[in-house]
Amino acid sequence: MEGGQYNPRTVEEVFRDFRGRRAGMIKALTTDVGEFYHQCDPEKENLCLYGFPNEQWEVNLPAEEVPPELPEPALGINFARDGMQDKDWLSLVAVHSDAWLLAVAFYFGTRFGFDKADRKRLFNMINEMPTIFEVVTGTTKKQNKEKSSVSNHSSSKKSNSKGRSSESAKNSKAMPAEEEDVGLEEEEEEEEEEEEEEDEEHGDTLCGACGENYASDEFWICCDVCEKWFHGKCVKITPARAEHIKQYKCPSCSNKRARP
Repeated sequence: MEGGQYNPRTVEEVFRDFRGRRAGMIKALTTDVGEFYHQCDPEKENLCLYGFPNEQWEVNLPAEEVPPELPEPALGINFARDGMQDKDWLSLVAVHSDAWLLAVAFYFGTRFGFDKADRKRLFNMINEMPTIFEVVTGTTKKQNKEKSSVSNHSSSKKSNSKGRSSESAKNSKAMPAEEEDVGLEEEEEEEEEEEEEEDEEHGDTLCGACGENYASDEFWICCDVCEKWFHGKCVKITPARAEHIKQYKCPSCSNKRARP
């Protein structure tokens, strides 16, 4: 795979190549980390970590030909092994590995004549996967949990204030603790902007019934009349029941409507 003639490839084939190399490098930095550490002897010459399309990895010297057939990984990763804490060293190798994978993928994209649309599609496919750095450092789950709790609360408030369709309103009432990751780059940017705008409001959001603060792991529902938020348990509304409510009125607003 690393040598010989290359045939024209599609975006899917280049992504498959990227995914295989990524899996191999993750294996070196996680499940095979003991063997990887042993092979990165600082007494040896400049060493590189290679990932291969068959999900295997290798620590070896850089290619002899100049220029190389593919972009080269970071040189001399072994020299820093004993000068850093193991965790920091593995994180550094992970960062350089991510950079190398992108370089290889877009090298293929250029060589195979990908146009703007193909390059964007390739990047979006790659961007849906966690980086090696995120996998090695364990930051992926933490980021996704924080991101989902903020975005759920933000989207629910916006959908109620703008008076969207009844279907959108029903979907916005539930505030689950987990949410699917947004795949497209444009959607991620919009979500990050919403997080920044709403982040300051979260600490001030109180239940209209008990007065307690907002908690991302609890079900909340917003009154469509007074726009106050309530714990589901405080107003005896479950997520399942909320799905069938077209317009929710809190007990206070319901009583006002009922008065003569």
